[in-house]
Amino acid sequence: MDFFEVIEKRYSVRGYKDEPVKKEDLDKILKAAALAPTAKNVQPIKVFVIDTNKNKEALKAIYPASWFYNAPLVLCVAVDYDSAGKRSGDNRNFADIDGSIVMDNIILAATALNLGTCYIGAFNPDAAKDFINSDNYTPLLFTPLGYIDADPRVQDKKSVDEIVEYL
Repeated sequence: MDFFEVIEKRYSVRGYKDEPVKKEDLDKILKAAALAPTAKNVQPIKVFVIDTNKNKEALKAIYPASWFYNAPLVLCVAVDYDSAGKRSGDNRNFADIDGSIVMDNIILAATALNLGTCYIGAFNPDAAKDFINSDNYTPLLFTPLGYIDADPRVQDKKSVDEIVEYL
């Protein structure tokens, strides 16, 4: 599948088979995460691979939808705000952007391998922080990860003309 097919195929999956993710697929996805660009190449990120069978109750507290914690795995991208690259001039911290790029790589790699994902940003931050239990890393985004057991959800997207302005 070429890159543009991956982009067109990706959708927010809300149903997963009760089937473990193949180690070689997970390894490719994590390699894609490690290859993601970050501001000044600081790489202020950590990816937590969470076994849902071992952590179901904690995951329910983080995000209560059953399809989230019923996937075989959940991945969390966490960021270290203190070590993140900053823009000269206004000192803007790029940790959130870096973590989002990492999650994009994860989600697109998973799609290319016929695995489902769903961006989760509206989670319980206190439950997530307690679960991750890291002094340096703050949970930024989660995604369930597994083989798809749901029909694609078609959503209307704005046209290129609606989102692009040439100056």
